[in-house]
Formats: sequence, C-alpha cells, structure tokens
Amino acid sequence: MPDTGYQALYRRYRPQRFSELRGQDHIALALRNAVKSDRVGHAYLFSGPRGTGKTTTARILAKVLNCEAPVDGEPCCSCGSCEAVVHGSSFDVIELDAASNRSIEDIREIISTASLGSPGRHKVYILDEVHQLTGPAAAALLKTLEEPPSHVVFVLATTDPEKVPETIRSRTQHLQFHLLPVADLEEHVRWVAQDAGIPLDERGLEAVLRQGGGSARDTLSALELLAATGGQIDEITPVDEFVEALIEFDAGRALAAVAHTVHRGRDPRTIIDDLVRHLRDCFLTQMAPELVQAQEHRAAELADQARRLGTARIVKVMETLGQALLDMRGAPDQRVVLEVALVRLVHRQLDTGLDALLARVERLEREIVDRPPALAPAPVNPSTGRAVLGGRVSRDASAPTPRPAAPSPAPVAAPSPLAPESAPPTVPPAPSAGASLDTLVARWSDDVLATLVGMRRAVAQMVKPVVRDGAVVLMVDNEHAAKRVNDYLDDLSAAVRAAAGSSCAVVVEVRSDAPTETAPKRKKAVVVPDDDEIDIEEAKKLPTSTAKSTEEELLEAFPAAKFVKKEQ
Repeated sequence: MPDTGYQALYRRYRPQRFSELRGQDHIALALRNAVKSDRVGHAYLFSGPRGTGKTTTARILAKVLNCEAPVDGEPCCSCGSCEAVVHGSSFDVIELDAASNRSIEDIREIISTASLGSPGRHKVYILDEVHQLTGPAAAALLKTLEEPPSHVVFVLATTDPEKVPETIRSRTQHLQFHLLPVADLEEHVRWVAQDAGIPLDERGLEAVLRQGGGSARDTLSALELLAATGGQIDEITPVDEFVEALIEFDAGRALAAVAHTVHRGRDPRTIIDDLVRHLRDCFLTQMAPELVQAQEHRAAELADQARRLGTARIVKVMETLGQALLDMRGAPDQRVVLEVALVRLVHRQLDTGLDALLARVERLEREIVDRPPALAPAPVNPSTGRAVLGGRVSRDASAPTPRPAAPSPAPVAAPSPLAPESAPPTVPPAPSAGASLDTLVARWSDDVLATLVGMRRAVAQMVKPVVRDGAVVLMVDNEHAAKRVNDYLDDLSAAVRAAAGSSCAVVVEVRSDAPTETAPKRKKAVVVPDDDEIDIEEAKKLPTSTAKSTEEELLEAFPAAKFVKKEQ
C-alpha cells in the first residue's frame, strides 16, 4: 500500500535501479554483470561514508534477485515482488540494524531462520552498521556467513570497515562506496528541485552542495531545509570568516566568529571539525586540485585562500587545531581551548618556533610577488657599451672596489677605494644628475625605503647612500653586511633608479673607517718560577697521616661511644 503521508526528499527520490545510482558506476556495473551472468555472491560487504547509497544498493540487489521479469540485470519495478520490497512488506528481504540487534541471541535467530524457505527465489539479509556487532555475535555469524543455504544472500553495510573483524571481511565480496562528485550532485539537485517545484538559485545551490559534502542524503536534506525556510539557508560554521581572520592575523575577528558560531548552537569540537575539513580542501587545491569536491568558482576561492594563507601555515593551523581537539578531552570549558588555539595562531608574538619563522618568510615573499617594485632601464657602462645588471660589481673580497665610469667623456682618475666618504670626487658630476641624486640621498627614507617591503626594506636600512662620480654608493659597515646587500642589489638598484628618474649605477662599498674585528686576547698564563724553594721546617709542621685505625680515631673523637657488634 503506498504511503499517504509526506516523504522526505531522499526517500521520495531514492534510486530504484542500478542505472539510477549516482557516482557509484563501478558498483552498479559489478552487481549488474553478476546478476546477468548468474554469479551473485553469497555475501557482500558495502562500505563507505554515510548517504552514498549502501542500503539503497542492497535493496536494488534484493529486488532484482526476486524480480519476476528482470531486464538486462535490472529489476522491472512493476511486479509484485518489486513493489513489496519498495514498501517494506517483502518476506524475502529482512533488514536489521546491528546497532540495536547486536547480541548473540539476535544472530542466533537469524541463523535459525536462514534455512527456512521464502516466497521468492532468494532470501536476502541486509545487516546495517555491522561493525557494531559484539565479539560473540560476530563469531556466531561466521559459519553461516561462510556457507549459507543456497538461496540466502547476506549484504552487510558499514561506515567503518576497519572495525569489521577480518574473519568476516574475508568471507565477503567487499565493495567500497565513495562520496559523490560535485558535478553529479549538482545535476541531481537541479533535477530534484525542478521535479519537486522548489525554487533554487545559484547561491542556494552552492550552499546546499557545500552542506551536503558529497553525501546524496545530506544534500537532499539541505535542499529540503532550503525549501522549508523559503530559500534562506546559512552555514552554521562560517569557515570563510575564520580563514580570513587567520590570513589577516586578526584575533578579534576570530573570537567574534567563535562567539557567533557557538551562539547558533555549534559546539567547539564541531567548529574545529568543520574548519579542518575546509582547510583540507584549501590544502588540496595546492597539492591535488582534482580531489577537491567543490564547484569551479568555489574551488577558485579555496585556491585563493590557500595562496594567501600559505601551504606551510595551513599545515600549522591544522596541527594546532588537532592538538586542541586532544586538549578538549579533559578541559572544563572546550570553548576556552578553541579560543586560545586561535589566538596563538593569529598572534605572531606567541609563536616563535621555526615553523612560525618559515611562515613569516613565506608571507613576505608572497607580498613581494603581489607588489613587485617598478623597474627602470639598466645603466650602461660607457667603457664596454654593455648594460650593468643591477649595478652589481663582481670582485674578490681582497681586491679594491672599482668605481663606475663617470658619464663625462673626459678621462677621469679613479679615486682610491679606501678613501673616506667625505673625499670629493675627482670630476664633479653633471649639475642636473648630481642634483637629482643628492635629492634622492636626502630623501632616502621617503623615496626609496617607502617603496620596499620585507627583507628588501630591512637590508636597505643597513646602508648609508653616498653620491660619488655620478653613481650611488651604498656604504656598509662590514663584509657580512655587504654580502647581504649584494643579495638584494637588483631590487635596490631598481628602486633607486625609479626614485631618481634616470639611469645610474649602484654599487656596494665597505666603509674604510669601519672597525675591524680582532682576535680575542688570550689570558696570560701564570708562570710558576722553577727556583721556588720549599722550607723543610715548615713541611715538618704539616699534619701527617697516622697508623691508627678508623675505630680508634672514632673513639678518640667520641670518648663516650662504644662499638656494638651487629648480629648476623
């Protein structure tokens, strides 16, 4: 008798044939071929996440095994046997929930009735959540599961196959169900919404697919909630808000997101689960984009969040949140543990480890890539006619620093590399160029430092710019500082030329008056003269050891004491 009451969408649109299964083509093909070739196994184990079609597939298999007119391995869905299976009134199909029928007495009842006949050709036992059977119950099922009567087929379903005893798994054909691809779910949701008359826009579709998480049943339940609320569906856990707070290092924003989510009824452990699942998708966009279960535009948003957050920091956040889950076990207030973990993740001063340092370096590199400095034409060396790349001069550490050639065609005597900074150039530069470079040196902080970020800015603060022979000389205090500046000389040269508005050479030079490092002085060893004489009379007065025994010396020190012999 058909149902007269309202049915949920996932029940109303439950697949009735193998061809109607979504995202499980490998399982549908295997079972259909087994039915067509009459090679159906005596026991199957269906495993996979919730809402992926395990019980539905078991019912389709039960229908086709007892169908009066199967067609190409599919049930006809119109005979009396098929109708009885659909309405749950078939004597050939016995469905049991191992969560409530898990004792050995329940299994003994199954064993005792398995050999009895039934109206159809096969008697099918569908045992859901089989991993919850007790140890004695699982042991009692083994013999019947291995050699059941010829007309009996067992279908075991579970969401956790690792908890199913190996002795049971080895006696079954194990078929693994997967989460449904986003494309299949999107097509199915659009069809269900159109058939059920549910208005659905793109924003609602995205929210439904996100809440479904690859589960067909959860997705249709979210669609039903969307219809009940008139198209208003909000995510309980605003994962994007949490990620933006992590990217911006905003502790207040993260704590506000926690308060909002908890107020809407989400417990801290569930918040961490949702956030870790979202961060996993962000991580996969960097490592294996084909594994991300999201629409194209949503996958692009996840990739953008992953780029701004950084792969190393994503892993760090997931590790910290995982540790917070462990800390919540004995915590009196789980919300405090979550808030402390988030504050530690967004407050730089609270994380001084090597991973935090690497994350900061990665973040600085991303900022430099996002905001590249303005480039200017490279200067030309008049003596060779070739461009000078960044004004860098390769030289030996012990060799004197060469001076760039002056722009004037007249011969110029190169000044000594060890000349002090105040030494005047041999030939003064052109008035316009010299005035421009002098202005640049005077406004070094505003015109050059302000255009640099990260390590480039830190290195530029180590130098003292000086104009000499039409070039900008970056004076540093020692060779170590010169090496650091040379590492970023290309970017510094580009910034100097952009600020000057013309091409000019940029070189690095160590100050001649910089203090040199000297080896530490050794402490003078105390020499004892060899001619020290020893006074024999004084040596005679020194205390000497006696021939007295220890007992005698103790009795002299303690006259009232006496020795007591210890009994054996």
